[in-house]
Amino acid sequence: MRYAALPVLLAACLSLALASPPPAAAQQTVTVYVDDAYPPYSYAVNGVALGVYPALLSRIFAGMPAYKVDLQPVPWKRGLRLLEQGEGFALAPPYYRPGERPWMDYSAPIMVESVVIFCNEAVAARLAEPRWPDDYYGLRIGVNSGFILGGPAFENARRLGKLTVEEARGTDENLKKLLLGRIDCYMNDRYAIQHALLRARSEDAYQRTARVIETGVLSQEYGYLGFTRQHHERWTYRTDFIRQFNHVLDELRRSGELAQIAERELRR
Repeated sequence: MRYAALPVLLAACLSLALASPPPAAAQQTVTVYVDDAYPPYSYAVNGVALGVYPALLSRIFAGMPAYKVDLQPVPWKRGLRLLEQGEGFALAPPYYRPGERPWMDYSAPIMVESVVIFCNEAVAARLAEPRWPDDYYGLRIGVNSGFILGGPAFENARRLGKLTVEEARGTDENLKKLLLGRIDCYMNDRYAIQHALLRARSEDAYQRTARVIETGVLSQEYGYLGFTRQHHERWTYRTDFIRQFNHVLDELRRSGELAQIAERELRR
């Protein structure tokens, strides 16, 4: 009786095994780097990525169940270097600069930013309807390290020494230099400057400094998710990841959810 029951038991176990669903495919773990000093768009607090782009990216990645994505904040120039060397897979949010960064590919555009220039009150007073960059010759212009802004005419003026460009790490540091008179003007995204200005004005050291004034709109730029073009053999999922990312991004844009997330984060 004991041995006669064995075939029946085996058959029952086989039936259960066949009826059970196959195990879910393992998620591909991916690290995406984000700027750690570009508030309100992308910044870090205690090592956690916060801001508009991390919020948007997190929502997009939630629609890509095949991937488990870790957002890792890094200094911008380090993030660029990781992609240039093929040691990093993706970085947000670069502007579209294929000529200067031939080692980078781009997602579909995520959101638009208005690039403006703010100057101290004394400089702004003599800039009536200024021409860019001609009327800024002789001035010290602040930019974030690793950012490529201002356009070809500005870069040419920089090479010819018609103006001075000073780099600093992040919006807060640049704006404080502007408030203290260490630079004459600073160019970056409007929201980034406005948010940094509010934070700086809350500190005693900057409450009595001169006003800074927006003197011109230089361009509108889209932020992207950038991908390394180096070591394709290392990133076997690259083509599929970009395809899925662009698909979910497009769906969220069409539904209006993308704009809602951006607006909510900018108001924080």
